[in-house]
Amino acid sequence: MAQKEATVYIVDVGKSMGQKHNGREITDLDWALTYVWDKITTTVSTERKTANLAVVGLRTDGTLNALDLPDEDGNLQGNGYQNITVLKELGQALMPDVRRLKQQLIPSETDAGDAISALIIAIHMIATLTTGKEGKPLAYTRRIVLVTNGTGSTASEDLDRDLAEIVDKCKKEGIELVILGVDFDDPEYGFKEEDKDPIKAENEKLFKELVDGCHGLYGTLGFAIDEMVIPRMKTVRPVHSYKGYLTLGDPENYDSAMAIDVERYPRVMVAKPPSASQFVVRPNVAAGETQSQFAPSDEDPKPNDLAAVKNARTYQVPDEEAPGGKREVEQDELARGFSYGSTVVPIEEADKNVTDFESKQGIDIIGFVVKEQYERYLDMSKTHVVVAQRTNEKAIMALSSFIHALYELDTYAVARLVSKDGKSPTMILLAPSVDADVECLFEVELPFAEDLRSYRFPALDKIVTVSGKELKQHRFLPSDDLVDTMSDYVDAMDLSIFGADEEGKPAEYAPIEDTFSPAVHRIGQVIRHRAMNPDENLPPISEILVKYSKPPQELVDGAKDSLKAVTKAADVKKVPPKSKSRKGRRDAAKPLSGLDVTALLSAKGRKPKISPQNAIPEFKQILDDADHEETQSAFLQLGRIISNFIRNSVGESGYGRALEAIRVMREEAIDLEKAGFFNEFMGSLKKDILTGELDGDRKDMWFMIRANRMGLIQAKECGETGKEGTVGEDEAKEFLSARLSV
Repeated sequence: MAQKEATVYIVDVGKSMGQKHNGREITDLDWALTYVWDKITTTVSTERKTANLAVVGLRTDGTLNALDLPDEDGNLQGNGYQNITVLKELGQALMPDVRRLKQQLIPSETDAGDAISALIIAIHMIATLTTGKEGKPLAYTRRIVLVTNGTGSTASEDLDRDLAEIVDKCKKEGIELVILGVDFDDPEYGFKEEDKDPIKAENEKLFKELVDGCHGLYGTLGFAIDEMVIPRMKTVRPVHSYKGYLTLGDPENYDSAMAIDVERYPRVMVAKPPSASQFVVRPNVAAGETQSQFAPSDEDPKPNDLAAVKNARTYQVPDEEAPGGKREVEQDELARGFSYGSTVVPIEEADKNVTDFESKQGIDIIGFVVKEQYERYLDMSKTHVVVAQRTNEKAIMALSSFIHALYELDTYAVARLVSKDGKSPTMILLAPSVDADVECLFEVELPFAEDLRSYRFPALDKIVTVSGKELKQHRFLPSDDLVDTMSDYVDAMDLSIFGADEEGKPAEYAPIEDTFSPAVHRIGQVIRHRAMNPDENLPPISEILVKYSKPPQELVDGAKDSLKAVTKAADVKKVPPKSKSRKGRRDAAKPLSGLDVTALLSAKGRKPKISPQNAIPEFKQILDDADHEETQSAFLQLGRIISNFIRNSVGESGYGRALEAIRVMREEAIDLEKAGFFNEFMGSLKKDILTGELDGDRKDMWFMIRANRMGLIQAKECGETGKEGTVGEDEAKEFLSARLSV
């Protein structure tokens, strides 16, 4: 469960915030809201009811806050809380609140307003929410964020007393105070504003002393905005997934068995980006319906509001007497069925316990394995941590002894886990971890026998011939020169010392704490931006998200010589792309030996013939090295074979072979730019089919040709030089009709 939060954002909206400074193209307020909106939308996206936030406007035209009370004479002037407006009370923030705040946070027409008074109002709001009935503070994370340009007045008669009360209250209530200033001087960030207004300089000094007294955070707004590109890590309070005994032996029947009270918590979790939801445009309100049935919020009704998609499931069974041949039934009338081969075996609800495996909650150790014998690739799941029950000193001592025993013997424990009664058991591995802060067992799921897939691959360092002889030197084996050059290349691309630490010493280039998931954080960034700016273009991807997606250019340039050496040692040659000639014939394949076996076996001076038993391969073989006359002969021969396939077919038995031969003939005609040969054959084939010349009614074959779009070759399917013999689109469509053109 996440920690409860109470955060108050104080935003300075004075008249001076509507100006532009230091070469920025946006006003100081818009620049400050860049930070504020990022924080607010991040909180809204969590949808947590325990994440309470409020927004207070400083130097507003009006006044609306709980401390602006009238004096004895009923006069509201002069109590120090004027021009401060609570724009949103502490509570959960939703998108309608964000839209309303976006309209309200605009520059005002006054610079009157006291930032110290705004801090007192924020402290009062937090104390009101986070204090129990008996005056005891509740468990909350309290935070106040003040964003201002520091040009307003903070002078008052009781300034010192107010500052002392703020410091005391922040320390007592545990409130974190954050003050970010527009163009505030910050030596660590390296910014100093020249010709600073004396009032602003005095306010900066005052804010700095206040924050130091509260042990809060103080800085310039530019640094905070620059830090926004670094993804924020989500802190999650762990929740135990198992609470019970860790046993060794049978404690119910043997006193010598071990039983320790333990708890199991997640150690590493997979972070996933927000998933999309299905919505539909809200329909028009019909008679008898109210607008609130479809509007997501009464505060922000719009014509283009979206409504969530609701799924409805129905069950149907065959019924000849029902309309449509199916009848709807209720889920209660159905029985669960299990596949047994091709048969479905029904299991009634009363017999459901037969299919359920009765298991009892517990972690039972069934054996041990030496650390060196365990293969890391067997890990199957996310990692959990097993610790002793926190309030049980006896369990803490017992588990510590067990952990140290495993640690000293370099051994892992294999256990059977059932997290809840009736749940399927899993096999887990328990690895000891001994640290100065905590001692625990790391747990990961192990595979069962059916989860393993064993594959055998040939060795990489030797080749075994058919006779059993081992070859150490072969063209498929790396030479010593190649191994040495590859080793040098790997050393040249070493990232472990390419980076630098704070002292400038060599360090790892991509430490794990500086690498972030682009999918998770980029999608979150896009959602937050689109929520605030639905009509603007998406922001660019942060450099920190793609920094480690490619090797540093300096490292690549330094390894070029090593890469050239590897290329030379491996005799790497560029393979030319496989291409076909567009001049009416394809390039003939050339054997590595230089001998053309096909030419040697073929009879010279004899026209090649295609046999019906091996028609397609022989057709392609002839076309590999054929002149115009031989190509035409091959198309005529295959055409006669296709006609015979159809003529001699019993029913539809030969239609499949004929259709495949037509497909191959069409593809080869397009490649060789011989569309005329194919189109002429198809014209005669259509006539023979529809007139019954192929031994009876063969119209089913023609419908198969139409369904597979085996019509005439169009001009757009061929290159500029291969349009001879092709047809237009209209003629091709007309050809596929069942009518016979006269």
